Amino acid sequence: MRRQPVVVLDPGHNGGNASNPGVINKQVPAGRGETKACNTTGTATNAGYTEHAFNWDVARRVGEELTARGVRVVYTRDSDTGVGPCVDERADIGNDANADAVVSIHADGSTSSGAHGFHVAYSSPALNAAQGEPSISLARTLRDTLRQTFPVSTYLGSDGLAPRDDLAGLNLSVRPAALVECGNMRNAVEAAAMSTSDGRQRYADAIAAGILAYLG
Repeated sequence: MRRQPVVVLDPGHNGGNASNPGVINKQVPAGRGETKACNTTGTATNAGYTEHAFNWDVARRVGEELTARGVRVVYTRDSDTGVGPCVDERADIGNDANADAVVSIHADGSTSSGAHGFHVAYSSPALNAAQGEPSISLARTLRDTLRQTFPVSTYLGSDGLAPRDDLAGLNLSVRPAALVECGNMRNAVEAAAMSTSDGRQRYADAIAAGILAYLG
């Protein structure tokens, strides 16, 4: 019998972070010998729709689609009202679950003129075997399904991909991992899509399709 695939979904930030600066500002391991803040509050649209709420909703929608296809889904947080977990703890959840794929879900808040589009980050230079071809393949597959519906980033990365050495959750992962920045919440067009149920479903459909394609 084939092993049931396991996917860890990591909706960035959390609803209680802003009111608990003492917790989220403490320094934790970030990989490559560095430390960084446990977590952050995330960004929001100009109208006040928060990134943490967007991330949570999209992750749950992705999870529902994966579960319906026989995937065991693990989330790094179980509500949008808590605090954290810290970025190193989020990586531990993926590692401990022996995940076939770890996908972090975020949105950006760039104020650069005209900045819009999604990008998919992966850890580079790789620190272990999982951060090599497995993570690059996951990132590319997510990029390919997302760009069937959404434009690639005009301001970060290249052709929708962004190799990064500063993202703790990716650096500390020993499982194939990627981080999706779904778009720019400060861009009026993307903010409008992110703020609607239909728009969030479109993001979820594209991310779920990418994960399923990667799992094969």
